[in-house]
Amino acid sequence: MPLKIILKPGERMMIDGAVICNGANRSEFTVENRVPLLRQKDILTQENADTVCRRIYFTIQLMYIGKTDAVALHGAYWKLVQPLVGAVPSTVSLVDRISNQILEGQYYRALKLAKELMIYEEEVMNRV
Repeated sequence: MPLKIILKPGERMMIDGAVICNGANRSEFTVENRVPLLRQKDILTQENADTVCRRIYFTIQLMYIGKTDAVALHGAYWKLVQPLVGAVPSTVSLVDRISNQILEGQYYRALKLAKELMIYEEEVMNRV
């Protein structure tokens, strides 16, 4: 099923690893096949991956885009989540759900859950 995309002026998105920046006017187009696609609001840069949960999100983002060795990224993911669940046991349920999506190759779904993890991390940090 085709995906209709509307980009605001100056908005960026990533399609299969290519970064696209919209011009001065609103644009509408349709993606007719399945490719990794992220809108600007969902893209996290390496520079902004400055917390554990943000690094987890960034690692999953790389898995989703698929331009890096997935096996190496899976190892990096496990190295990030193991100390997290040890330090913050309340993350276990969400990390389990993320991990299951990764193991099934459902990286976009894992990415959406990782966004929830980042929000939770921010809430915890604001309480401390």
